[in-house]
Amino acid sequence: METTCDVLIVGSGLVGSSLACALEGAGLRVTLAEATPPVAAAPPSFDERNLALARASVNALTALGVWQHIASPPAPIRHIHVSSRGDFGAVRLDAAARGLDAFGHVVIARELGQALEARLAGLRDTTRLRPVRVNGIEIQTDGVVARIERDAGATTCHARLLVAADGTDSAVRAAIGVGADVHDYEQTLFVAVVQAAKAPPATAYERFTPDGPVALLPLSGGKLGSVCTVPAAQADAVAALDDAAYLAFLQQRFGWRAGRFSRIGKRSRYAMHKVAAQQLVASRVVLVGNAAQTLHPIGAQGFNLGLRDALTLAELVIQAADEGHDIASSELLSTYAARRAPDRAATLAMSDGLIRLFANTLAPLRMLRSAGFVALDRLPGLADGLVSDAMGFGHDVSHWAGERVA
Repeated sequence: METTCDVLIVGSGLVGSSLACALEGAGLRVTLAEATPPVAAAPPSFDERNLALARASVNALTALGVWQHIASPPAPIRHIHVSSRGDFGAVRLDAAARGLDAFGHVVIARELGQALEARLAGLRDTTRLRPVRVNGIEIQTDGVVARIERDAGATTCHARLLVAADGTDSAVRAAIGVGADVHDYEQTLFVAVVQAAKAPPATAYERFTPDGPVALLPLSGGKLGSVCTVPAAQADAVAALDDAAYLAFLQQRFGWRAGRFSRIGKRSRYAMHKVAAQQLVASRVVLVGNAAQTLHPIGAQGFNLGLRDALTLAELVIQAADEGHDIASSELLSTYAARRAPDRAATLAMSDGLIRLFANTLAPLRMLRSAGFVALDRLPGLADGLVSDAMGFGHDVSHWAGERVA
């Protein structure tokens, strides 16, 4: 059995699903090839991690009809506090002082996945194939032929454009021969929900330490999403701590700005790597999200960056379709790569640079860091670029994301 479509999206994680939503109503036949079956439980990528969504991302998800399906009230980020252990000074940002209700919101990744699932169920232009495996890709002059395998047998799908949204270890990226630059940070991330005695509401903390960053994100119900980075060599020992000992460890790493930590939920651990595809496009193929780049979670820009990938691609594809042009022409793909390059390069450099900068304990560098904190905190206008980037308005902004905010 053979099927045809205009756009074949491989991978139904947060970014691939968002792309399908963005293409709805454009008159394009979209096929979403998914590895996970349609079950009541959320797919594995929709786990208990917390996502800090930039303001532009919230705007886009609202415009796409996804935001209304999120089950728990998203927690606003109205205050941001950035500091470094051993350095003086801190950067404090206040949304109200900038005429904003919030810089962004925090959601549970699993619940965002469920909201996308609810929106996908209402799409008319998207055909979902699940559970399937894409095993074999042939690039032709006028399209791509993908071999799609399922338990009942195999089929082929002819698509004009293939989008790889299948994650960090992208099988599509490997199949088309695109390499990736990989850097092992030799760090492990521990994620857990905690409560704290004096945590100010709607406040996000990022605290840098020589062993890696520690972050607290506001959650609904007064809870906090904690993110604690440790050297990989210490990860097993930290994982073996009981809840009381881990809370004491987290307290020592973060400090007392939020008061005493108490009550901790399930801990999850993730090895930290940077993976950057050596090119974003190939003949009739585009890489988006983690298939294109996987970041260190510092600054919480991974999904926000991937969503901007999807929205930029959707804009270009829809425009080409409206004008009767090839939606996977070399010109379109080159335009996509050029539009995404500045945002991608800047975000990769930011996340990687901050990790390296704050891991250095040399006294002169610590003095410069401290001076930078004081300047950003006290000099009017100096932090405007930082704020614009954090809200997702610093580079390529789609019409779904709304107006730029200063």
